[in-house]
Amino acid sequence: MLKKIALLIPLISFIHCKNPPARQAVKSDFRSVMSEFDHTIQKYIQSDSTQQSISFAVMHKDRILWSKAFGYADKENNIKADTSTIYRIGSVSKSFTSFLMMQLVEKGLLKLNDPVESFLPEIKNLKGYSDSTKITFLQLATHTSGLEREPELAGAADGPIASWEEKVLAAIPATAFGSRPGTKFSYSNIGYAILGLALSRAAGKPFITLMEENIFIPLQMNNTYYVVPQEKFTKLAKGRSKAFGQVDLATPQREHLGRGYKVPNGGIYSTPNDLSKFIMAELGVYPLLNANARATIQTGKLPAAGEAKYGLGLYIYELDNKIMIHHSGSVAGYTAEMDFEKNSKYGVAIMCNYNTMGEMLGFYAQQLLEQLSALDDTVIPPAN
Repeated sequence: MLKKIALLIPLISFIHCKNPPARQAVKSDFRSVMSEFDHTIQKYIQSDSTQQSISFAVMHKDRILWSKAFGYADKENNIKADTSTIYRIGSVSKSFTSFLMMQLVEKGLLKLNDPVESFLPEIKNLKGYSDSTKITFLQLATHTSGLEREPELAGAADGPIASWEEKVLAAIPATAFGSRPGTKFSYSNIGYAILGLALSRAAGKPFITLMEENIFIPLQMNNTYYVVPQEKFTKLAKGRSKAFGQVDLATPQREHLGRGYKVPNGGIYSTPNDLSKFIMAELGVYPLLNANARATIQTGKLPAAGEAKYGLGLYIYELDNKIMIHHSGSVAGYTAEMDFEKNSKYGVAIMCNYNTMGEMLGFYAQQLLEQLSALDDTVIPPAN
């Protein structure tokens, strides 16, 4: 079972989790499953000394059925989290970037196998770039471009969001190949940043504007941003990092000003309820993409971790005739988890204002989704 759990958390292995929660017996009805899940999360929060919050939402088909929050969004000011608390979602942002890419493909603005240099000629400045190492949009989206994970550029991940494109362009000459394009999976943050800039060039619009117009606004994701508006600051959970045994509040606070080039690959703020709407779009409940495009996103290309494969911005693996789809995210002070099961159309979005929760959130999400997807679908679960 540990092998299956590890598939959900490619960046942080579950085996490093000190006290994994005990696996629960499968229950027969939705409310029992969710009540037990509430109890598990609440018990964890009460036993933890870091005073973080965990917020989550559960959706099924076209409805959010369960939405809860536990703990403190801002312990220092005694502000408890609620279902509208905003968190950073880190690398879950990559799932949005790949979704946007497929929307632009549908509009005929680019093709998956187009060389990125056709729209972003600056990519030729990559270390070792040649006619034999041309990179396509598909390769960037599937982490098969061969690019290293990060650029060798001091301060690449620092700086205001308004300057992220300049940081990407500065980072390109400091980025090398770790393998030949198209040969293997190799997770690359800079690759997804290059992808976002290339999409902007192909569409002739700023990347953030494209995301807002094509995804956030149509889905009415009214609490989802790249820059949190001033009037929403009171709803933003205070990020809590841990360094050298001490809670670090300063680094997450500073990074609200910008994380350099890390926008298309990790720049989104959201809530579990809003992220549930995006899961609905991935499942086709909201028709922002046709079925063929969604199938392309949700089909694994090359092995990524254990039995899991990586599609376009999503990890995919099969478990007991279920198709489990996932992405996690972690930045200074925040952790997020997005999971859904393709056949039963259940989804889970979990967020936390603490950045060492990756393995726990991955376990909780998988365990919950396994139980929910086993329920009798003829009984419509009651919304809470």
